Amino acid sequence: MDTSKNLFPHDHYVNAERRKELINQKPLLIWLSGLSGSGKSTIANTLEKKLFENGYLSYLLDGDNIRIGLNKDLGFSDNDRKENIRRISEVSRLMLDAGLIVITAFISPFEEERELAKSLVKEENYFLVHVNCSVEKCEERDVKGLYKKARAGEIKNFTGIDSPYEVPDNPNLIVDTEKESVNESVNKIFTAITNKIK
Repeated sequence: MDTSKNLFPHDHYVNAERRKELINQKPLLIWLSGLSGSGKSTIANTLEKKLFENGYLSYLLDGDNIRIGLNKDLGFSDNDRKENIRRISEVSRLMLDAGLIVITAFISPFEEERELAKSLVKEENYFLVHVNCSVEKCEERDVKGLYKKARAGEIKNFTGIDSPYEVPDNPNLIVDTEKESVNESVNKIFTAITNKIK
């Protein structure tokens, strides 16, 4: 049953434009996509620290933390992965409306999901970073022991092993964590977004 025809969003006095003026920054969604173990969470955390130190108000949404709470009812089937990203995109949209710079660190393996996120927040508010790292290198790191479990058949639908990762067609930026240090990658992102958030 479609109830959307009975919903009537309110126009609030305190809107996105007024919040933007109050905190003196432009909101932006910085979407980090890459394989498990590529360095997304480390980069996201270091980037948020750099933003904070430079006077920017931001919020970090990380894959594991979101799945422990908001999305704990979702598994890792293709449909659940898509719903996971849809919910994250909606939360990000609300946070952008509040005037925040939002950093997300999700594998987000499908182009369709990333395009959905972009369409929900509008292209000018979306900055896609492909955190590039080979499966071999990610598996070599295997910080959480997930690749080992996936190889043993203990985890199904694991991206890069038995579920695909669609490399972004046209990201705003690529960071290569096999060749760059965390700080080099973070500085690349910070430099690229500076003109978008001032």
